[in-house]
Amino acid sequence: MMSAELRARVLVAAVGIPLAFLLIRLGGWYLAGLMAVAAALAAKEFLDLAAAGGGRPLRWLGIPAASALVVLAGLEPGFAAWGDRALALLVVVGLAASCSVTAAGGIDRAPLLSAAATVSGVVYTGGTLSFVVLLRHLPETQGAVAAHPWEGTLLVSLPLAVTWVGDTAAYFVGKRMGKRPLAPRVSPNKTIEGGVAGLIAAPATGALMGVFLQGLPNFPVSPLAGAAVGLVLGAGAQLGDLAESVLKREAGVKDSGALLPGHGGVLDRFDALFFTIPLGYGLILLARHLP
Repeated sequence: MMSAELRARVLVAAVGIPLAFLLIRLGGWYLAGLMAVAAALAAKEFLDLAAAGGGRPLRWLGIPAASALVVLAGLEPGFAAWGDRALALLVVVGLAASCSVTAAGGIDRAPLLSAAATVSGVVYTGGTLSFVVLLRHLPETQGAVAAHPWEGTLLVSLPLAVTWVGDTAAYFVGKRMGKRPLAPRVSPNKTIEGGVAGLIAAPATGALMGVFLQGLPNFPVSPLAGAAVGLVLGAGAQLGDLAESVLKREAGVKDSGALLPGHGGVLDRFDALFFTIPLGYGLILLARHLP
């Protein structure tokens, strides 16, 4: 018998994964719109955690700025063009946050924390989720002809599959066999056994994805390269998970939100992806030089 939490997880996955895959396949503003909404929701949760930790982050600034970073990726989904605009936006956000807390005249509690949390929330959510759009359109923006109509979709699928399979393996092995805590002061429920299972499943998934990706015309990823990429992504996924646990522990909450049944909030669901999607972008560029 499945627990109520597991049933909720399965239901969310059954609805969310096909929808996400469809929008990834469509790309363009369909995907950018979804990621912009996700970035706004995640930024709100991040800033709520910062507020619970003692700061007064600027939600009116951080939430739209996180979404705007993804919109910039949708306007021109190439890293060079997006990077220039994103840097300019972050400078404006940083200056606006500094001016806002300065204008408060010391009335605002923890002004440095408030300004820093606002900018960090924008980067942590909108900055990282922008790479979903950038990765989806990587073949076109690198000056290559996307001869394979599914190439961008398959490239995004690599970090997604590695992250989800690794997370699932860690969850079930940790539940059934986990005895030794991985990071008891950060996340008491995570175990070494679960972490090892995730690190085994991640490169195995990467190698399997390599079977499908090795024939791509512009960004081929061999099974061997896929395994190497999967191992790095698996480690990154666990670091991302622990990083969010640190934020929640400082805020004194169990979940970042309650939007997704069985998963908590958007931060809880995307915590590993905030690390693995940008990391996957760089690793896929490097994978072309691996055997």
